Amino acid sequence: MKDRDNTGWIFVLPAVLVLGLVGLIPLMTVVNYSFFEIFILDARFWVGFEWYEGIITSGHFWASFGRSALFSMLILTIQIPLGIAIALCIPQRKTWVGISLAVVALPLLVPWNMIPSLWLALMNPDTGILGRVLGGLGWPVDWKLSIPHTWAVVIAMDVWHWTSLVVILCYSALTTIPPSHYQAAAIDGAGPWQVFRHIQLPQLYHVLLMAVLLRFMDSFMIYTEAFPINAGGPDGATMFLAVDLGEEIKAFNYGPSAARSVIYFLIVLTVAYSFSKAQSKLSDRQTS
Repeated sequence: MKDRDNTGWIFVLPAVLVLGLVGLIPLMTVVNYSFFEIFILDARFWVGFEWYEGIITSGHFWASFGRSALFSMLILTIQIPLGIAIALCIPQRKTWVGISLAVVALPLLVPWNMIPSLWLALMNPDTGILGRVLGGLGWPVDWKLSIPHTWAVVIAMDVWHWTSLVVILCYSALTTIPPSHYQAAAIDGAGPWQVFRHIQLPQLYHVLLMAVLLRFMDSFMIYTEAFPINAGGPDGATMFLAVDLGEEIKAFNYGPSAARSVIYFLIVLTVAYSFSKAQSKLSDRQTS
């Protein structure tokens, strides 16, 4: 058995050091702040785990957690199958592949802070294209007062923005399938479903785990896109965890906001670790 060559770490080390400076130091600062009552940065009073206890035992926190979890579940349920379907439909000719991928990737080029403004303009009943079309189909002018309609807009906005990422990841995995696999399937008389189930889907497992993880982390902590749509309304129906955190920061509640940040970080870290273990088990199963 050959010894592993770890010389590659020499090239990775500068990036690790930079990430440590820009990531680890701020994280340590946030953890430190979470144990204090802070009026100003020079006037801090130790409170221990008081902020953590208050957040964990708060019904408001668990309600926001439930909304964020539901939003992430709906986003994954829509975007993953839709992304796979679009990736499978991309033409195989080289010219059309480039054009198709460029069109699909356009939403990813829109800055995050511009997305809610764009969608609010589109949903305007007087000047927006979607507002006029949906208005003719019975969409209410005062849709911001309706929980289902507000949720529908936020979900549609996120699906429009991020499904492209799933499409690109899935298409990149599909291009690694050797043509001989498809030729063998054609000889055996396999239909489209058999080809997808036994040839394409196994090749997508790893990228789908990555896509699910990336989309979960981003959708679970959605703020920039969601808050401007209806400011957490109506009646707090879109008050997600990140929106609560944003309100704490705006109120200059440094201690509680730091504690919330640490709790959210631990939640996302736990999910990321679970996905990492699942991916390792999948790799071991495929190599055994």
